[in-house]
Formats: sequence, C-alpha cells, structure tokens
Amino acid sequence: MSKLTHFNQQGDAHMVDIAAKQPSHRRAIAQGSIHMQIATLAMIEAGEHKKGDVLGIARIAGIMAAKKTSDLVPLCHPLMLSHVQLDFCIDSDATAITCFATVETDGKTGVEMEALTAVQVALLTIYDMCKAVDRGMRMSDIQLDEKQGGKSGSWVRKK
Repeated sequence: MSKLTHFNQQGDAHMVDIAAKQPSHRRAIAQGSIHMQIATLAMIEAGEHKKGDVLGIARIAGIMAAKKTSDLVPLCHPLMLSHVQLDFCIDSDATAITCFATVETDGKTGVEMEALTAVQVALLTIYDMCKAVDRGMRMSDIQLDEKQGGKSGSWVRKK
C-alpha cells in the first residue's frame, strides 16, 4: 500500500510538492446519484419547477464547484481547468438522477477532486432546488470512475 502523500515525515499535514513533476494531460470522470419521490422527478423532467431549469442550474453549479475545488478542499492545488462537462441521466425506474462529471487539464496534478466536487455540488443544488417538495431525497454512490494522466497513468473502476 502506498503511503499517504498529504503528510510529511513528521506526520504533519502539508500540500504535496509537485514542483518536479512534468505536466501531462489529465482527465477524471466521477458520478453520483440523487434519489427522490416520483412526483419530484416528474416535476424536474417536465421543467415545471417554479425556480427554473433544475438540471441546467445544477450543471452550472457543478462547473463552478470544479473551478473552486482548491478553495473548498484545503490541500488541493489550484488548477487551470481546460474542460468541465456535466451530464445527467434520469432513471425513472429508480426515481433517481445520476450526474456524471468529466474534468480535464494539462498540468502537474490530477483532477479527481475537481470531478468529485462537481458531482457533489450539482447533486446538492438539485436537493436545494427541490427540498420544498421532497426533503427525503438521498444522495448516494458518489465515486471516481476513471482517471487518466500523470505518473501513475490510467485507472478505471472495475464494474
């Protein structure tokens, strides 16, 4: 097992030194779901929410969150992102919406945290916009699915 990189020799938390690393193209894909009542999902699908386009606003929130990850997670490096994309998949049978975030950069460190943050904030935005009609919504299965680039190369979650 690899050692935890966010702790120095003395066991103190620190930001990982990436100065000597070579830049490479990096990409991460994450996902997560929000489960809700049938009526809530139908309202979102039909675009009948009085606050507006729930998924459109969640998409913008996720993009903004990816860009602000280093402000939220203390030891993350600020990154110049080259691409952030959020897609939503509605599953009527499960009464759920799954958010997929793809984040890319050309840099010295990966974008896994940015992709995961984008998913979390997009789902939180859906919750926030719909909580007046469904406080029982549940977020689940937030996970990294894939990462590419860097010294450690590619990684894909086993299905």
